[in-house]
Amino acid sequence: MQIKGLTRRQLLAGTPTWTLALAATGRRYAGEKIGGAGTPAILGGQPVRKAPFPRWPNFRETDEKAILPVLHSGVWSRAHVVAEAERQFARLMGAPYCLATCNGTNAILTAVRALGIGAGDEVITTPYTFVASILPILLSNALPVFADVDPETWQIDPAKIEARINRNTVAILPVHITGGVCDMDRINAIARKHSLKVIEDACEAHGGEWKTRKVGTLGDLGCFSFQNAKSLTCGEGGAVLGSDAKLMDRCFSFHNMGRAHGTLVARQGEGHPIVGTKCRMAEYQASILLTQMETFEAECRIRSGNASYLSTLLKQIPGIVPRTDYPDVTRTAFYYYGFRYKKEQFEGLSREKFIAALAAEGIHASSGLGVIEGTPINKEGCLKDAFRSKAYQRIYPKETFSSYEAENDCPACDRLVEETVGFHQSVLLGSRKDMDDIADAMTKIYEHRRPLISATI
Repeated sequence: MQIKGLTRRQLLAGTPTWTLALAATGRRYAGEKIGGAGTPAILGGQPVRKAPFPRWPNFRETDEKAILPVLHSGVWSRAHVVAEAERQFARLMGAPYCLATCNGTNAILTAVRALGIGAGDEVITTPYTFVASILPILLSNALPVFADVDPETWQIDPAKIEARINRNTVAILPVHITGGVCDMDRINAIARKHSLKVIEDACEAHGGEWKTRKVGTLGDLGCFSFQNAKSLTCGEGGAVLGSDAKLMDRCFSFHNMGRAHGTLVARQGEGHPIVGTKCRMAEYQASILLTQMETFEAECRIRSGNASYLSTLLKQIPGIVPRTDYPDVTRTAFYYYGFRYKKEQFEGLSREKFIAALAAEGIHASSGLGVIEGTPINKEGCLKDAFRSKAYQRIYPKETFSSYEAENDCPACDRLVEETVGFHQSVLLGSRKDMDDIADAMTKIYEHRRPLISATI
């Protein structure tokens, strides 16, 4: 018996299974293949790569040609170009209706307010997300309530949601994060059982699918961001998707200063039947969004394929644990590719030194989403600031705040935040050779973990 150069004698000698797996893919574990002599670049060796990964965002001549007519028209605020971008994004996502907004945060705020969520209400969400997921809840004087994460998929754990429901709960806000998709079947079943609304935060998950249906179309409303780093971008921008015409009319009205729209009519002599804000998308933003959508599907396929290939490589390295998906996820979609770094399997090499050693190899990573910065959202300062405000002090009893931290403890999220390492989605637009370089760099670091521990980095 032989597996890519490994003899039966080597197998019987107790070669670790992860080493066999590397060999089975035709990849070498020993330093002879990796980085020349195999010495980590941070210790004076040659780096695995010097070439940059694909840049982001990408712009082409079509983007320039699309924006110029808008500039020359003199109509830069919301008009027909935004309306066309809404139609195209709705088609791309398979949604009946789309409303474009100035950013993803205001898309979530629009959804929250359109559903009538406000003072005294509670919204259950995940602690493993960006602060923009909870700011709209706080701005509405509602209370974010946190359910811990599934440690394998990194998404909100449906098994933890029901215990957080009480008579004040009005909605669940699942966040599709780090390329994954939440278990929407279980979440929607819980919502139906307790008559709750579901707002999908898909701001980082453009094109992700659950049972072939696009994220953002699986709840009452779905929200997206088109910020500069997102996989579909126009610099700044957002969108709300929905299937209920009356609810979407209310969204439109809220984002347009409360003006009457569609089925939401004003009494005679009035033009603003509801309280609203002004978070409209601009025409020049929409012109870029339209051209960026032309390459979106192809880019999604590249990211998803490379992520799957990279995970296959990384899970063969001790101490590197890629995130997994639920069986019903039919397509992943990435803003950030993440994995757990288990420093104990690197004999205590700190995450900071691991990331620094990776950077020296030409592989730039971060310890989290680039926005978590080591703090789970259930422990963020904005919560304390909101709770100290006059509004919250008047709305909620003192016991709410004295017990809040303990009741919203999420130990699985805490561990995840401590172990997260990953890359921006643009890395996944590279070649399979680029993915090999990432795995090679990590393998080199693992092989030299002992000298790296004692090195001054």
